[in-house]
Amino acid sequence: MRNEIIIKDLADLDRAAGEFLERTKNHRIIAFHAPMGAGKTTFTTALCRRLGVGDAVCSPTFTIVNEYLTASGEPVYHFDFYRINSPSEAMDIGFYDYVDSGNLCLIEWPENIESLLPEETLAVGISVRDDGARVLEWSEPDAL
Repeated sequence: MRNEIIIKDLADLDRAAGEFLERTKNHRIIAFHAPMGAGKTTFTTALCRRLGVGDAVCSPTFTIVNEYLTASGEPVYHFDFYRINSPSEAMDIGFYDYVDSGNLCLIEWPENIESLLPEETLAVGISVRDDGARVLEWSEPDAL
């Protein structure tokens, strides 16, 4: 089944994040495919805000992974693989320990570690329309 959420502008982010979390609640590993500047980190920040993360959310471009705690104390892992040159670098940080934890994993630049992504990873595309709106698109099996 194909899914889509349109984010009209920055003021629409919280609504879109809430809707996204509701519609993807069965998924723990989410990979955001989008070009530079499309809003991957901005959307991840909105998701974390909706989950009650109190810490500042920022792109883990240099640290590769940031860990945040939700209002209920659950970890959320935020990855940015933009600077990864090979999948072995992701393995060096214990990537499978994170994705096997059962906690929410939000991944930017998953293209750089595609071979490591578990089968259950939800691939989400973010595109930018001419009017500046963002479009989130994903497909999932009808069985979920």
